[in-house]
Amino acid sequence: MSATPDPAPPQVQPSGAEQRDPKAALIFDDPLSRPSADDTDRGWGERPAGDSAADLARFLDEKPPHHI
Repeated sequence: MSATPDPAPPQVQPSGAEQRDPKAALIFDDPLSRPSADDTDRGWGERPAGDSAADLARFLDEKPPHHI
């Protein structure tokens, strides 16, 4: 008699389609064929068009301190 336990019976592997995790799949399409979320310049200082008073206020708001 041996102290080594009997090996476990071999487990049946599911077929290729069943064992694959869809979230882990690699996607080889062209990433440049569709726009990404940061392809626009939104958030880079655009303000709605206004009158000259609004332009002056914007100029004074955005002027660096050494230009005052």
